Formats: sequence, C-alpha cells, structure tokens
Amino acid sequence: MDLQLSAEERRVLGSLMEKDITTPDYYPLTLNALLAACNQKSNREPVMDLDEEAVRDALRSLEVKGLAGPARAEGRVARFEHRLSEVLNLGRRESALLCTLLLRGPQTPGELRGRTERMHRLEDLDEVQLVLQKLIEHDPPLAKLLPRQPGTKEARYGDLFGDTETDLSESLPTTDGVSQASLEERLTLLEAEVAQLRAEFEALRQQFADFRSQF
Repeated sequence: MDLQLSAEERRVLGSLMEKDITTPDYYPLTLNALLAACNQKSNREPVMDLDEEAVRDALRSLEVKGLAGPARAEGRVARFEHRLSEVLNLGRRESALLCTLLLRGPQTPGELRGRTERMHRLEDLDEVQLVLQKLIEHDPPLAKLLPRQPGTKEARYGDLFGDTETDLSESLPTTDGVSQASLEERLTLLEAEVAQLRAEFEALRQQFADFRSQF
C-alpha cells in the first residue's frame, strides 16, 4: 500500500477523517464542503489555500491508493469519503490521533491529547502513549517517535504518510555548522527570557513606587 502522500493529499484525507467524526450528519462531504474543510483556519497547521482542482487531483490520487473516493451511496450531488480506518483496521482512538497528526503535523503527547479531545477523549497521557505505540507497531507502521529538538523537553511524534515537516531540522540550511532550526529555537528561548526579565523589572518598579508612596 502506498502511504506516501503529498501535502494536498494529507490535507484532504485528514479533513475527511475529521468531518466523519465531528459532523457525521453532513458526512460524506460534497466537494464544496471538503474544500472548505481543507482551507479552514482552525485546527490546521499550516493553513492552506487549496483550489477546487487541487482537491480533485488529491481525491483522484487517494482513490488510486484506496484511501478515499466517491461515497458508495448514490445521490444527485457527488460526495466523498475516506477509507483509511477501514483499510487499515483502525479503532476510534487510533483514527482520531492519526487524523490530528495529518492535520497539524508532529506534536507532543500533551498536544495530541488536547487537540484530539473533540474527536475522541483520551483519559490521560498514558492512554495517548498507548495509542501512539499501537500506531508505531501497526503493520505497516503509521507513526514514529521523532528526534528531540534542541532546547525542548518533550518528545514529539509524527505520522509516516510522507511530505511532513518531520525532518525539517535536518533539511534547513546551517550557519557555521549550526542548523537554522537550532538558531530559531535559541531565539525563541531568548525572547521568552527577555519577556520574563521585563515582567520582573516592572514588578520591581511597582514595588519601589509603592514603597516611596509611604513617605
């Protein structure tokens, strides 16, 4: 089975999976509804601006791969559905977690638990880890643990459907042997430290003003 998907295929497949769970009364989706789902600004990373032809092309490719296609039910308006859960024999928890990875890219277990809740509630991080391990051990494997980024404490997990930013830090250009991703991480940490110092300075200034007002 070909699980290597383009960015457009990932977005179309993830959107179909999401709407299957969150809005079952309107699923399968018409082409217009699917286009809106692909381009919505919430729960999407990155936000995309696909046109109708791009969605049609992605649907055709996903149909060839057996992962999505026209709905089996007949009707005047063509509707589309995903077949991933059926083809790969995934449960509700696995489908919800995989859908979140497809729509938002690599994430920590904590992020996955919070973002998956609207589709399926995972009780705690232990359950998240359990579901992730099932995806990792699935045949074929559907997820993997990613190398920890510099300056971060939590591990992240990504899917194995291709065309993701999973290995972004390895592909970015370097400056004197230091990757751009590493530089950006350091900059983020420095900005956080500066913000904290400013807050502490403001607190001290207020305390001094309060002290002076007593005399």
